[in-house]
Amino acid sequence: MGTIDRNRRAATPRGVLLTAATTTLAASAVLLCAPAGATATQVGVDPGISFGSATNYGTGCTYMVNGYVDDPTTPVVFYDNGIPFAWARPSGRIAEVRWTPRTQGPHRLQVVQHSGPGEDVFPYVDVHVGQGVNAGSGCNVFGG
Repeated sequence: MGTIDRNRRAATPRGVLLTAATTTLAASAVLLCAPAGATATQVGVDPGISFGSATNYGTGCTYMVNGYVDDPTTPVVFYDNGIPFAWARPSGRIAEVRWTPRTQGPHRLQVVQHSGPGEDVFPYVDVHVGQGVNAGSGCNVFGG
């Protein structure tokens, strides 16, 4: 049995290495640029340290809304009851925006990452918003 000298480089023609590297980079570029059909997969809203007896979401208080997507480059649009209120570029597989509800009652938060005609998926989360009193780091919510 022989030993392998891991410090010694195999003699490979320079052109072969350059071609292999170029092919790998080209394949990576195609994967990143290919219209794979961007899709929003999930949406969530974090109540933070807001609290109330009927709901944890209050008017005038700000919450983080997270849109989970499968394309880390295509912009994401956020909707509140069908009306766009923000857009963001994802950081990896998540896009985040701040949401401050202005009205009490039911709110359907949706997120979309446009892919192509007729292919968009609109995941949603339904939340109920009460009257909020901003308490600095959190929100006191009354009613619901």
